[in-house]
Amino acid sequence: MEAKKSFKVFTGTNSRYLAEKICQQLGCELGNLSITHFSDGEFEVCFEESIRGLDVFLVQSTFPNADNLMELLLMIDAAKRASARTINAVVPYFGWARQDRKSKPRVSIAAKLVADMLSVAGITRLITMDLHADQEQGFFNVPVDHLFASSVLLPYIESLKLENLVIATPDVGGSKRASNYSKYLNCPLVLCNKTRKRANEVATMDIIGDVFDADVVLIDDMVDTAGTITKAADLMKQSGARSVRAIASHGIMSGPANERIEASAIEEMVFTDSIPYTGHCSKVKQLSIAQLLAHTIQCVENNESISKQYLL
Repeated sequence: MEAKKSFKVFTGTNSRYLAEKICQQLGCELGNLSITHFSDGEFEVCFEESIRGLDVFLVQSTFPNADNLMELLLMIDAAKRASARTINAVVPYFGWARQDRKSKPRVSIAAKLVADMLSVAGITRLITMDLHADQEQGFFNVPVDHLFASSVLLPYIESLKLENLVIATPDVGGSKRASNYSKYLNCPLVLCNKTRKRANEVATMDIIGDVFDADVVLIDDMVDTAGTITKAADLMKQSGARSVRAIASHGIMSGPANERIEASAIEEMVFTDSIPYTGHCSKVKQLSIAQLLAHTIQCVENNESISKQYLL
């Protein structure tokens, strides 16, 4: 008799494309879950099969709108009430993470609030990737497996075989990430120093380093409206760069992002499929993290270390 799997993978509405790839890698079927919507916008989550005593993995990025987060919370609650043995939230993109501190008086810390909501709902583990700030792992009182897209992105950069590679970061806040990339690839590092007028709007930007005749690869954790990364790319090109590419873990791509990238000096915009991409830009390329997540789920299920997945 074939051994019965002790885990099941389920997903919400907007992360189904990724969950299906993960299940393909795991060699299992995606669990049967229904989400019923009511006319007032409320919805109900129901597991359409028994999960009693199983390790449940719930795949759902919490990118806006808030329905994605609410779906995940309801899935967690339903799994807890259905007597799942463990409830593992697989959140490739942890939304609201940019609000991780009080940047000015009388503001919320949304990242901590979301962490608290997930914990209260009943998760026993979080699997996520490239948090906006590493220390956000401390917002949780359950184990956090913090993965890095570098295990997917670095091999891609190496495959480009760029003659005069220079790693760059569009803002000083990403200098640690970019520095790790440059050390791994054994190439120079260039920084951009920017000031903002307000959120999503850059006022000034300066290059720290030399990019003349270089093949520049800009590294960032996310691309939202693409204002910063396109401004950095254009500045690199104006400063004599031979080519400019941009690579990010999460492609939020909101507002004018597609138009900005299309009109910019960026030759190629690469990000993972942690968030579904529905825009239209000829320069965009997505790399899948399904194998990375599937392997992590296997390691968790078999009580094995995941550290061998880290390239940095």
